[in-house]
Amino acid sequence: MSAILPGESTECPICTMPDPLEAADGFECATCGHEWLAELSDGLDNIRDANGTLLANGDSVTIIKDLKLDGKTGGVKAGTKIKSIRLVEGDHEVDGKVNGRALLVRAAFVKKA
Repeated sequence: MSAILPGESTECPICTMPDPLEAADGFECATCGHEWLAELSDGLDNIRDANGTLLANGDSVTIIKDLKLDGKTGGVKAGTKIKSIRLVEGDHEVDGKVNGRALLVRAAFVKKA
């Protein structure tokens, strides 16, 4: 589930009308009158690498362990650098590209470069 941050476009959870009115601590739907609180965090603000360093979108990381890729020959070798990562929800938090191929990696298998 993605976070609803003040200033972003969202939908009413009841009637699904877009662009609700912003209140001091959340949102209010102009159509049905439903009020709900804004979630202030998306859970991606506390993802740490293998050394305990906080990761952020746009960081560069290095793979610390050889990884196999879905039964294909090769894989990703330790020491491979992934530039401009994107943090995502789930058990594989780091999204990036290696040799032109999209890759999701657990944060425990990378260190900040």
